[in-house]
Amino acid sequence: MEHVKIGWATRDATTTEPVGIPGQFHLRISEGVLDPLTVTALVVDGGDDTAIFLSADLVVIRSCLLDLVREKVGRLNPEIPVLKILMNATHSHTGGDHYTSGSDDFPCDLPRYSGDEYREFLATACAEAVNEAWTARAPGGVAWGYGHAVVAYSRRVVYFDDVSRRPGATRDSAAGVNGHARMYGNTNDPMFSHYEAGADHFVNLLFTFDAHDRLTGAIINVPCPSQVSEHLWQLSADYWHDVRVAVRRQFGDIFILPQCAAAGDLSPHILHYKQALARRLALKGMTERQDIAERITTAFGEVLSWARNDIRTEVPVRHAVETVELSRRLITKEEFEEDSRMLEELNKQQFATEGTPKERLIHDSFLAARRKRAQSVIDRYRAQDANPKLPMELHVIRIGDVAFASNRFELYMDYMHRIQARSPFEQTFVVQLAGVPGPDGGTYLPTERAVWGKGYGASRYCNHVGPEGGQELVEQTVRMLNDVRG
Repeated sequence: MEHVKIGWATRDATTTEPVGIPGQFHLRISEGVLDPLTVTALVVDGGDDTAIFLSADLVVIRSCLLDLVREKVGRLNPEIPVLKILMNATHSHTGGDHYTSGSDDFPCDLPRYSGDEYREFLATACAEAVNEAWTARAPGGVAWGYGHAVVAYSRRVVYFDDVSRRPGATRDSAAGVNGHARMYGNTNDPMFSHYEAGADHFVNLLFTFDAHDRLTGAIINVPCPSQVSEHLWQLSADYWHDVRVAVRRQFGDIFILPQCAAAGDLSPHILHYKQALARRLALKGMTERQDIAERITTAFGEVLSWARNDIRTEVPVRHAVETVELSRRLITKEEFEEDSRMLEELNKQQFATEGTPKERLIHDSFLAARRKRAQSVIDRYRAQDANPKLPMELHVIRIGDVAFASNRFELYMDYMHRIQARSPFEQTFVVQLAGVPGPDGGTYLPTERAVWGKGYGASRYCNHVGPEGGQELVEQTVRMLNDVRG
């Protein structure tokens, strides 16, 4: 083992141009900036191998963004092993749109920065951050630990009855097909039974220090998407902005690299305690985002207080990258026929001719999204016999006695627990919504019980891979974890 070298860098990825904001079924176009979007890079160089972490305040990573970042990094510095870049999205629903390319399939009278333009701007910022972090490598040390912070709650509500059979219930490609479960369902309902899953309150932390044992930064891995402010028409890093402010206020101007652990069935929204939450925030005099940041900062300080007693300056660093094949969730003939009929009906509906440009944009982009989701099911049915497996780039990284394992999905929590329970490492940071080569990325990966319950997040529109592929992901990840452990 050689003396570990650490390098950090960050860039502002905010644009003042009006840009699309993905994360809802209708298109939003930014009407300003609430707080900065950030990309952050960390290089951990162990001599024999290197880990390059890159985090971005985005909803997901698609449209060959990772390929473009790697290409730009390679041009800036051919010495950097670009395949070792592990890039993740924080899953903010108020980040910029980097994946809508070409002309819209709906009318849009409002000017905006195209997805192609923002992707170029974003990729440049990412590449510059990686190159700067690589150049800044200097002897230092790492420490790690875990704490607890209540950030996420289950967002899938289960009912005694099948809500799709209730009077007036609709089957719609936008909302998914509900059954006994419903994402963000009403809990004030006589038929409310329980939440589908619990929550995970672990905060995994990897701290970095300079040669004088001064704190320089940290990876903060939280199993919760950054979606408190998910409906805004402003750009925002959501609660991660408040975390950066709170942590730096207490610990100095350090680097912070956020990662979203498995949270496909989790969110920061409390569904059955809303009045109590409103009172709590009013009496504390803070926003919900600030309240979350306070809890994460408390966990940060508690873990740092004892983890820094074991700063390691020489640790094994191993970074394995493989493409694994996962079984796709197959579309049935009945589903294909249902969506073919649905698409035929949707194509008969007209785009709006009245209302303000914003009102027309909401209506028309929503209609286009519903058509697109139905068409995607049709296309998958026609291609699935020839392509029954979904390839995915999987990163497994060892840094001392902890490990990182990536996936492209909004991964349901159970899969993370299966990986962590069987991992040979003290701590295993699961990193969801990691970028993969090519134009695709994201999509939910539900559990068996979620597929039974149905609803958004567990429907054919949301899942390219189902529980069978999910367990394959677990097995492949555990295998690679054991390999890098040696």
